[in-house]
Amino acid sequence: MPLALLALTLGAFGIGTTEFVIVGLLPDIADTYAVSIPTAGLLVTGYALGVVVGAPLMTGLGTRVSRKRMLLGMLLLLVAGNILSAAAPTFGLMMTGRIVASLAHGAFFGIGAVVAGSLVNPDRKAGAIATMFTGLTVATVIGVPLGTLLGQHFGWRLTFLVVALVGLIGLIGVAALVPEQPAPQDARLRNELAVFRNPQVLLAMAMTVLGFGGVFAAITYLAPMMTEVTGYADSSVTWLLVLFGIGMFAGNLIGGRYADRHLMPMLYVALGSLAAVLALFALTAQSKPAAAVTVVLIGALGFATVPPLQKRVLDQAAGAPTLASAVNIGAFNLGNALAAWLGGLVIAAGFGYTAPNWVGVILALSALALAVLSRSMERAATRREPTTSAEALVPAGHP
Repeated sequence: MPLALLALTLGAFGIGTTEFVIVGLLPDIADTYAVSIPTAGLLVTGYALGVVVGAPLMTGLGTRVSRKRMLLGMLLLLVAGNILSAAAPTFGLMMTGRIVASLAHGAFFGIGAVVAGSLVNPDRKAGAIATMFTGLTVATVIGVPLGTLLGQHFGWRLTFLVVALVGLIGLIGVAALVPEQPAPQDARLRNELAVFRNPQVLLAMAMTVLGFGGVFAAITYLAPMMTEVTGYADSSVTWLLVLFGIGMFAGNLIGGRYADRHLMPMLYVALGSLAAVLALFALTAQSKPAAAVTVVLIGALGFATVPPLQKRVLDQAAGAPTLASAVNIGAFNLGNALAAWLGGLVIAAGFGYTAPNWVGVILALSALALAVLSRSMERAATRREPTTSAEALVPAGHP
């Protein structure tokens, strides 16, 4: 494995820790600023929306900049945002720090996926992308629990300083190991935007929103589901999230391996199985052992879709992949926000804490339907091409 890929993975680890570690620190942050837990929760929402907006914005601004310099710039934003968060004397400045850090997220993963794919042979592209995303999954297994533990014992501000240090180490690694990749000579924002006229690109992004949204419809409300329905103690939620992270790690590697060989079949299996497991979760939530196993499966099946979905976008936007890749990272976060909102609606409507699982089922099945539609359109276009070529060989006026 190229050492440059390890540098990208470390950067992904820092960003993944930044995104998720705040969940375990919300009560402490709320106490510091004397705000409610729901108000502190806006720091999570602000980060997600920052990713959605920042992904196309930062990538678009950097179309004339080399990919390596863009990666370095994004890691600088990550470091600066976490330092600002650690030092913020007011809640408003804390939110500003979160938003600054979030601007790095989409562009780093989007550009990083393009760079990772360029470091290996074409038949190993999805595996390279999966390796980079391993940093994100390892962050949920190791970074988030350790960051939470550190913050609870030594203060949450130290956690953000440590994450800033991780980002700085990642920056040094990218500077030293990632080869210089000049911006393509025809790199213009107009060219990057043109790929969005391709229906296959839009379908792939819609699959990302709906498919990954299916995962977070359930996981967003995991804590109240496990404590109120399953009967776990509050302290067990951290370890359930570790199990989810282990599933994510395994699913990411499996998705990367098989997406290089059979991309669309991999998506069919992962999305269909995800819908089935989410439906099953409504029943297994009544049992502690069964619920724990189901959490692992949701993480595995959900993240098994990440490498194929990202590769699908890169393949369909091959002429100008950078912006499309970054926007697709924003699509993952848009799916998270959409699923959390819909899950909250069904809970507020009185359907109970297991109801978001059924929201996830609908979202996953919708993504599967779009995958089938996308493949059908692709096959239809392929069937038309030989006919068009044959007609071009017939002389004018020939019957």
